[in-house]
Amino acid sequence: MALTQQTIEEPLRARFGDAILGVEEYLGQWTVEVAPQSVREVCQHLRDDATFACEQLVDVCGVDYLEYYDYPEDAPRFAAVYHLLSLSHNQRLRLRARVPEDRPVVPSVVDVWASANWFEREAFDMYGIIFEGHPDLRRILTDYGFAGHPFRKDFPLEGHVEMRYDPDRQRVVYQPVTIEERNLVPRTHWQEAEEDG
Repeated sequence: MALTQQTIEEPLRARFGDAILGVEEYLGQWTVEVAPQSVREVCQHLRDDATFACEQLVDVCGVDYLEYYDYPEDAPRFAAVYHLLSLSHNQRLRLRARVPEDRPVVPSVVDVWASANWFEREAFDMYGIIFEGHPDLRRILTDYGFAGHPFRKDFPLEGHVEMRYDPDRQRVVYQPVTIEERNLVPRTHWQEAEEDG
């Protein structure tokens, strides 16, 4: 059975009510908008219900909608996005939970799909989204002492501190940036000829 708005929305709304905020199709893929506090229950239902049978979690990622071109200003800034796959139905489904900047919290789905462990840690590290109930929510790509979340759109692109591994201390250390600024403007032949004489 192919997924349609009716085959997705009706059974989910019947079971979860107002926790299902909407269903939309874009480029042949369906997205279910869900209230953040209901993510775990909806995910478990999508895995266990034979209508959906989303046996596999392909990915969990964070999204930062800051300054997104057509995003409403009063909408939550961040989202946790779950890409699900039903092997038995050969169908994909996306689940999105939008969370506010001041409290970006979503329940963990590690007990639903074990593969969520690393994905949730990555979204936490890069975006600062907290997955409540995660068994080991800590940074996975940046150093443990790293300040901030690099994939946030307001993360500074230039800094004054760099890190390197110190073999004497056998750990990562931070120090002032030692790279000298370079002129990245390409030189032309006539500029070189003028300088040479």
